[in-house]
Amino acid sequence: MLTIDPKELPIPKLHQYLLGGVGPRPIAFASTIDKDGNPNLSPFSFFNVFSANPPIMVFSPAKSGRTGASKNTFDNAKETKEVVINVVTYSIVQQMSLSSSPYAKGVNEFIKAGLTPIASDLVKPFRVKESPVQFECKVNDIIELGQGGGAGNLIICEVVKIHINENVLDENNMIDQQKIDLVSRMGGNWYCRADKNAMFEVAKPISTIGIGVDAIPEEIRNSTVLTGNELGLLGSVEELPTQEEVAAYQYDGTNSHQDAHILLQQGKVLEAWKVLLK
Repeated sequence: MLTIDPKELPIPKLHQYLLGGVGPRPIAFASTIDKDGNPNLSPFSFFNVFSANPPIMVFSPAKSGRTGASKNTFDNAKETKEVVINVVTYSIVQQMSLSSSPYAKGVNEFIKAGLTPIASDLVKPFRVKESPVQFECKVNDIIELGQGGGAGNLIICEVVKIHINENVLDENNMIDQQKIDLVSRMGGNWYCRADKNAMFEVAKPISTIGIGVDAIPEEIRNSTVLTGNELGLLGSVEELPTQEEVAAYQYDGTNSHQDAHILLQQGKVLEAWKVLLK
């Protein structure tokens, strides 16, 4: 295993390791405006949502690793304390990338990228019409993490209004994760597309408490067939099938671990347990 001391690496190389290992990262397509009314639009993948009450998002326009200069987005957010965070979908990913070019201050990236600015309701920065979800935000705080090139600047934003294109909603008026077609950043030039072929569901153990992998019998836990994910599924049940349920289960196979492996791939956790306990 390669072991690295961050202090011993040049910042550009450390940056590559950080971004290569932490991903996919959501993208804040941040629209700001300076004190003179000049709009700015730029994407940042140091970004996430951190609270629902109050609704808080944080993104970080880091200082340039080459020049140490701050980003226009950072300067504008300090001046006006307002920002719109637009989500990035596959349909605008190339335009989003173009907007990240190091244009001079005052250049309108909406025009350069061919995107449509539309007025916000509560803040001055424009929204991106082509983005299906737009968050109008007030800047609550800015935390500068350093002064050298590559140093981050945490812009802590409170969402004051949300706009959602109805085309990405499901029958319950919630955002359909397959319709929205979000993209995210990986390392280098790589992106990730969250379409139906890339997504999968994992049930959240919010109201259940699984028995845990440690409660699985040792012979099963040390299986050479079952994977760590499959042991996690087995450990997610709240209780094992009863002896009566195991006895009543029809199974005449000869390789219980292999058959349980197949059942677990199909999401049939209780059936897999019954096979393993036969």
